[in-house]
Amino acid sequence: MNGWLLAATAVLAVGLVTSLWGVSTGPLGRRVTAQNLSTALLCPGLLLLAQGYDRTSYVDLALLLALLGPVGTLVFARLLADELADDPPRAWGPTWAVAAVGTVVVAVLCAVTGPGRAMVKLLIVGALLVGGNLVASRALSGGFAEVDRG
Repeated sequence: MNGWLLAATAVLAVGLVTSLWGVSTGPLGRRVTAQNLSTALLCPGLLLLAQGYDRTSYVDLALLLALLGPVGTLVFARLLADELADDPPRAWGPTWAVAAVGTVVVAVLCAVTGPGRAMVKLLIVGALLVGGNLVASRALSGGFAEVDRG
């Protein structure tokens, strides 16, 4: 077991335990937020596993998850807009913490990978991961004032 796999285990274990707790307990806002944060924590875990096992297919899976995870959260936010409007979730602390974890993982992996196509792919995954997580969290916490909920 190398350091990359140890870091991936730590990220996945902490993310899985906190997400399962959030999804299984509490009000609707906490459950939807935990679902959003679980996809945002799984992606850096996959990137660390890709480095640890030297498998580029895990980076492709992380790219797909970084793209589709926030989209799923936005679908939940749209479908549950009436229920979430009564008590919108406010989880900016965990959201920024997960964004920081993703940023640190992507930055470290970019430094290790060096310039090239793999680094560009990592930067795209990082931008989708952090940007998508922040947009989805904003949509869950009350949405955007200039957008009509229909």
